[in-house]
Parts: sequence; C-alpha cells; structure tokens
Amino acid sequence: MTRHYTLPRTWRPMHPIRLARLLLLPLFLLPLAAAAHESDERFLAAREAFRVGDLAHLERAADALQGQELAPWAEYWRLKLRLDNDSDGNDDGAVADFLQQQAGTYLAERLRGDWLKQLGKKRRWDRFEQVFPLLLQADQEVQCYAWQARLENARDTTALDEARALWFGSGELAAACVPLMDQLAQNQRLSIDDVWLRIRRQLEANRPRAALAAARYLPAGQAPGAKALESIAKNPARSLKTLPATFEQTRLGRELALYAVTALGRQEPREAAEQLRRIESRLADAERSYAWGQLALQAARRHQAEALDWYQLARGAALSDEQQTWWVRAALRVQNWDAVRQAIERMPPALAAQPDWIYWQGRALAAQGRSDAARLLYQKIAGLANFYGNLAAEELGQTIIVPPRAAPASGEELARVAALPGLRRALALLRLDLRVEGVREWNWSLRDMDDRQLLAAAELARRNNVYDRAIYAAERTRSQHDFELRYLAPFREQVSPQARLLALDDGWVYGLMRQESRFITSARSGVGAKGLMQLMPATAKWVARKIGLSDYHPSKVEETETNVKLGTSYLKMVLDRLDNQPVLACAAYNAGPGRAQRWRGEAPLEGAIYAETIPFSETRDYVKKVMSNSVYYSALFQDKPQSLKQRLGTVLPRNGAGGDDLP
Repeated sequence: MTRHYTLPRTWRPMHPIRLARLLLLPLFLLPLAAAAHESDERFLAAREAFRVGDLAHLERAADALQGQELAPWAEYWRLKLRLDNDSDGNDDGAVADFLQQQAGTYLAERLRGDWLKQLGKKRRWDRFEQVFPLLLQADQEVQCYAWQARLENARDTTALDEARALWFGSGELAAACVPLMDQLAQNQRLSIDDVWLRIRRQLEANRPRAALAAARYLPAGQAPGAKALESIAKNPARSLKTLPATFEQTRLGRELALYAVTALGRQEPREAAEQLRRIESRLADAERSYAWGQLALQAARRHQAEALDWYQLARGAALSDEQQTWWVRAALRVQNWDAVRQAIERMPPALAAQPDWIYWQGRALAAQGRSDAARLLYQKIAGLANFYGNLAAEELGQTIIVPPRAAPASGEELARVAALPGLRRALALLRLDLRVEGVREWNWSLRDMDDRQLLAAAELARRNNVYDRAIYAAERTRSQHDFELRYLAPFREQVSPQARLLALDDGWVYGLMRQESRFITSARSGVGAKGLMQLMPATAKWVARKIGLSDYHPSKVEETETNVKLGTSYLKMVLDRLDNQPVLACAAYNAGPGRAQRWRGEAPLEGAIYAETIPFSETRDYVKKVMSNSVYYSALFQDKPQSLKQRLGTVLPRNGAGGDDLP
C-alpha cells in the first residue's frame, strides 16, 4: 500500500521574503537553491517516516540523503527503527559501524544509549558490558541495566548497594530498575521503614500509582489499597474525621492518618494543624515530627505566620531539601535573622554551599554584628554573574560592571568552529525549525570547548540569527568573557523606541525578553504563550483592544513589531498598577498580577526577600534572572556601573487588589 505523508507540524512554507530573495538570485545559483530545498524536503520526509515507524520509506529516504549535511540523522533514525525491530542482534554490525563513523558526536552517544537499552531488555549482558563503558551519560534505565549486568556476569553485589540509593529518591523508577528493587527486598535490604519512606515521598509528589508500586514490598495485609488512597485524596478532612477508633494500633492506620493530614495541609494548613493536634498523642514521636514538617512547608509557602513554630515542632524529622529551604524563607519573611542563620546551619553541606544560602547566611551574620564573617561569605560568591553574586558584590561595596571584553573571535577561529560537523548539523536543523534536534546537537558539540572556541561558536550562532545558542555558548566561558554576546540585544530598532515611548527602562525590557524567549521569535510555551515576549493569546487580544490596535489579528502575535508593542504595553500596565516596582511587575508578568499582589507582605520587604519567598519555583527563578539580566543590559547600554539592590528596592505592604483587573 502506498502511503502519502503530510509534512510535520514544524515544517512551514517558505516565507515570502525568503522566496523573493530566492527569485532575485543569479540564474546560475537557482539550481543550487532548488537542490537545497529538495534535500530539505527529503529530510523532512525521512523524519516523518521515522515518527510513524515506517522503516521501508525511511530506508529509501535515508539512501537518497547520502552525502548530505543531515544524512547522519536519517541513518540514526533508520538504525533506531531497525534496533526496535531486531530480536536476534542482526544489526549489531551496522550499529557498531555507525558508532565508529560518528565517534564523539551526539548521534553516536544517542544510538549507543538506544542500543544499550535493547541489549538490556534482551539480557545480552556480555555485549552490554562491552558497549557500556563508552557511554558518557547514562540515564536511569541504562544505569539499572548496567547494575543488572554486573550482578549477572560477576555476581558483583556492590551493584545492589549502588542501586539502593534510587529507592530513596523522589522520582519514579524505570522498569529496568524494578528487578533490582525486587532483589533488594529478597535480600532483606529494604526495611519496613524504608518502604514507608518511599510511599510517603511518592504521595507527597502526588504519585499514588508509584506509592502503590512501592507498597507491594510490605508484608501481606500491611499495605494501603488504591481505594483508601483515592478516598483520602478526594476528601482528606472527612477521612480525618472518620478515622477508625483504633487507627493508631497499626502502622498502616497511622500512615493513612498521616497521609490525610498532609493532603489536607496542601489545601488548608491551619485546618490540618487542628486535626493533627487532635490525634498527635496517638502517634509516635517521629510520625508527629514528620506531620508537622509537612504542614510547616505548606504554611511557609503560603507565608503564614505559624510556619516557624511548626518547623520547631518538626525538629528531629528528616527534612527534604525543599523543606529546609522553606524554613529559611519563612524566617526571611519575618526578618528573623537568628532563625535564618540556624536554619541554614541545619542544612546538609551541599545545600548550604549554594550561592543563595551563602548570601543569606552572610546577611544573617551581618545582622548579628559579625561583619567580618559575613564578608568572608560574600567573597565566596561575589564574582558570580548572577542574582546572588551581584548582591554579594554590593554588600562588599562594589557596583555591577561588565567584565573586560575578550578579544573577538578571529576569522581563523570562526572558520574552524564553522567547519565542525556537529555545529553545521545543528544550524541546518535549526534552519528547518527542528529545535529539539538542533539544540541537542549544538549543546553536545560545545561540551569540551575552551573559551576561545565557545566565543567563536557564540559569534557563529549570532551571525546565523540563532540568538539562544549564541547566549548558551557565551555563558559557558570560564575566564574569557564577552557580555555583548552573553547579553545579546537584537531587534533594538523595534524594542528601544517602544520602551522610550512607554517610559520603560530598555535594560529591564531586554532582561525580561531574554528570559522569556532567548530572542526566538517563533517561541511557543507549553501553555500557548508566543513570540519574543511570550504573550498568551487572550492577553494579547485584551492588550490590543486596550491600546486601540485596530488591525490586530491573532496571527500577528509572533510578528516582532506587534509582539514587542503588545508585550511592552502590558508590562507598562502591570508596572503602573503595582506601584512602579519592577520586582513585582516581573512576578506579575510571569504568574499574574493577582498573585504578585497577594505575595506582598504585611510589612515592607526588601525586594530580594520578596523574590526569594515567591511560592512558585519557576516564578522565583524567573524574577531573579530577569532582575540580574537587567543590570547587565543597563550596564552595556549606559556604559556605567549598576546596582541590583537599588533596582529591587523595597516592596511595600499590600494595598488592596491592585492588578486584579489585569489578565
């Protein structure tokens, strides 16, 4: 049967301007352009054949692409499909040949990983152990097969010791890891407490199926059932009010009560606390501490005053990193510097060594008069070009400046980088708007580059208008930096006049745009935001109506000029409505004006404390990056030192429902 394929969604007809340029080409170049277009069509057809699993069409398309820039991708797809259909290892030779030909490339690494998964599924452990050492980045599935291979071939029981750590993670387990967990249980290497710990973590992450999978390692009659978990999740308050009279007599009964408390805590922490007080005398000390730790986290995320008291009731519990960090944030929120210091001191060393907590530990020490100790902490991170590096530098009396610019990439350096097959493939893929494949090729190719190569790669990407990859390359330099590449400012002719018209700081606008889209004009988020300033369709329509953009149509939202006009107009509305405080406006742009308003304190807050205590991790990270970006853009645009602390300012207390009428 003959199949006819529609082109993938990522394919777009040639833009009219590109078509016009093609028509203006000298006649002797037209055959070359036509050949390139035909090659693109063949490649996209090969990709579609791979997507639908049509090996016959893929074989023909791959053969037709021999010698082309992207031929290795078609060959990879062909071998991947053949591996999936190969039950006898007949394709081992072809796969090995490809790995040798493409040694060191992203495609070789990816195919090697695919091959190892097939070898593991078929339990071909001898071959697996020959191939595995050459894989650079093993995912969980491959790593679990590697442990299985060691157990099978060498009876190496240390593999079980290593695999056991997976049990205590919060993520789900790959199917390849389950036999290892089975063996741990058979060898009595998982205690009842270990099993309940995993069940709790899966329920905390709202993964009841994973919790039930862990529960099968409990003795018969001691495991929770699906119906019981579902009933608690649907109505935890009712579950707590209807607990069996003797629930405390079994571990299962107490654990279900704890689940009900934590589930209610995610909805109403104060009500959950009342219910916990009613039953806590019937719980063991460790169980009681666990429950208060869960409620403390939820209260801290809601900026509730009880959070610090509840954390004190959780002392002795094994707190997660999230609980530890929110303990610090709860103390910051009420500016209790002694509690900030103590909470950071309780952190595991690796967590406390993060720049965020080094900075706040320094602030806590300074607030207690220990300025010399504080300065030592600030000095550890003051050289970092990020939010907390900037703030630490300012605590040391420094202003934020752009580092000296490294020498631009020479023509020879550019030529060498431009000749690298991985980067050539990446640019070809990105030209076809195949961003996932192109970004992976690009990033892999940069892994072992030195600073000069990275700067050349960044310049190569800039010249090809692939601004996000230029930024990615420039950010990776270690000692030679070019902040004009790291903080690219394309589209100045559209952005700067619009910013001036609205009296917006163009450094701030660029800081936000860099974080929103990395200057990808066709960027689309998972929830439907579009363009340079990532506008939701409904918001774009609302703003267009507000500013009287009479010729607006939804299809225009990705056009640079329209997107910038709508995005900056909305940003101005948000800024005006939220007391002209950029840190609030950033939070509002990402999470909505109503939320940004609700996150204000009952007393004035430092802008840095407001940013650090935003409940949503994505928005918290976003605001910090936008504000730090803005400092560097302004330093570049104005050619003078900047202050992040001044930009952050002080966030005044809540003053009504400002911003609630904005989308």
